[in-house]
Amino acid sequence: MPLLTTHVAHIWKPSSGFLLPSIHAAPPFFTQQPNPQTQAVVTQNWTRLILSYARHRRLYMIRAEDADVPGSEWDEVLRNPRINRRLLSPHLSAILADMVAKGHAVYEPPRQTSSVLLYWRTPEEWAQVLYDWANSTGQLNTIMTFYEIIEPPVPSPLSGIPLPILRKAVSVLTKSNRAQIIAVSDGEGVRFLAGNPGK
Repeated sequence: MPLLTTHVAHIWKPSSGFLLPSIHAAPPFFTQQPNPQTQAVVTQNWTRLILSYARHRRLYMIRAEDADVPGSEWDEVLRNPRINRRLLSPHLSAILADMVAKGHAVYEPPRQTSSVLLYWRTPEEWAQVLYDWANSTGQLNTIMTFYEIIEPPVPSPLSGIPLPILRKAVSVLTKSNRAQIIAVSDGEGVRFLAGNPGK
């Protein structure tokens, strides 16, 4: 256990520019631990690392199989060639299950357990980002399609956001009377309501 909590190594900065924590250089970090308390610490550190990396790279999905795919977009986190270690897919699957149980992710698509949609921002945080964006771009009281939000003409903090996350954010806004769902001819739409910017 001390190696997992006190190991000091050089912080490594891979090509993405993300600073990997020193624990990423500890070989036990990549192995499922037999002691439940030790494994809980490992899982907590992996959760923090996955969410931080996802936010840095604007990644929304991770699959258990990503641990087995050299060169995947998750490769620099799930592998450490300097110590010849990689996270195995059963270990990653257990970490993802813990993340889902703790509300840091949801299985996507539903009714399977190998890929998750990551909440590096909670639906409530996304709702605030969405409302702030609508307010700052003059979209209040305007009907917008979900596509216009996901693929705006000018890049925004919402560019590329997965539809399930956008739906959850809009749901948060509708419950707080800051938006309403509108049926539009080419799919779903939303009207952002002015006068109630409260969170």
